[in-house]
Amino acid sequence: MSVAFVKEESAETASETQLPDRPVSPHPNLVTEAGLKALQTQAEAARAALAIANAVEDINERRRQAAGPARDLRYLNERIHSAQLMPAPAGTDIVAFGSTVTFERDDGRVQTYRIVGEDEADPKTGTLSHVAPVARLLIGKAIGDTVTLGTQELEITAIS
Repeated sequence: MSVAFVKEESAETASETQLPDRPVSPHPNLVTEAGLKALQTQAEAARAALAIANAVEDINERRRQAAGPARDLRYLNERIHSAQLMPAPAGTDIVAFGSTVTFERDDGRVQTYRIVGEDEADPKTGTLSHVAPVARLLIGKAIGDTVTLGTQELEITAIS
């Protein structure tokens, strides 16, 4: 839309207030109970930030400050709406969504990750998305099973 049809001062100001939507994954939105609560908490925070931004008197500044929280709220509402709450794993004999799995690489490194939803995943804190290549290889396997990732073999040593 041309800037001539809106009340912003310039095309630059208009572009600052129209942020593109955050991409939504095409994969099923599987979530743990903690993951769903985290999405809800983030949505509440985005609503609060949007309310603060909407209280700004200057219309251009209001639009600028509201753009980020509004975009985040759209994304979070979509993720909450599409969330499929998964039950805790039934046992520890097979790697499943929600399982914590420890594996040893053939170079001797031992790693432990919990398999969770995409929005909850953070490898630095020990969580992997269920659609991550490693997680997809591990799901359905048992202790002692090995999987090949690239040129490395991973042996499952524990499931909890």
